[in-house]
Amino acid sequence: MNEIIEEQEFNSIDFSIKYLKKGDYESCVFRNCNFSNVDLSHYSFLECEFIDCDLSAVKLTQTGLKDVKFENSKLMGVHFDQCNPFLLAFHFKSCQLDLSSFYQLSIKKTIFDQCSIKEVDFVETDLSESRFENCDLTSATFENSVLTKVDLRTAFAYDIDPEINQINEMRVSVAGLPGLVSKHNLRIS
Repeated sequence: MNEIIEEQEFNSIDFSIKYLKKGDYESCVFRNCNFSNVDLSHYSFLECEFIDCDLSAVKLTQTGLKDVKFENSKLMGVHFDQCNPFLLAFHFKSCQLDLSSFYQLSIKKTIFDQCSIKEVDFVETDLSESRFENCDLTSATFENSVLTKVDLRTAFAYDIDPEINQINEMRVSVAGLPGLVSKHNLRIS
């Protein structure tokens, strides 16, 4: 059984050099920490915050991320699809998520706020009622994705084919319409 670590704050620690004790972290804050290429498999984070952290290429095999907030953090090349899906929930604000994968996850009501989400894999992902606020979705892949009630009104550079995704009640701006019809080579003016 994992040790429970509660309500602790970790500041400016390089966990690629110093080992993070295996355990269940609850209501902890990680600020300005480096987790780049660190193996966090089988850890659990409940109501934790990662602020100004580098989690690029972190390994998350069967890792629990339950109501976790990432703010102003770098999460490039992260395979969220390897996380433990039980109660999986997170919020991203001002994060760089480029080249990451959410393949086949159910991450309803997720908030992506002012994030770079370039070349991210959302194939077969259920994003129902999620919000993408001022996010760059350049080359993000949506295929057989559930986008019911997703809010893309302020997102940009997305390319979503309505014929191969569920888009019921999806919200987009007029400026975002070309991202829904790009395969038809229409000229919208």
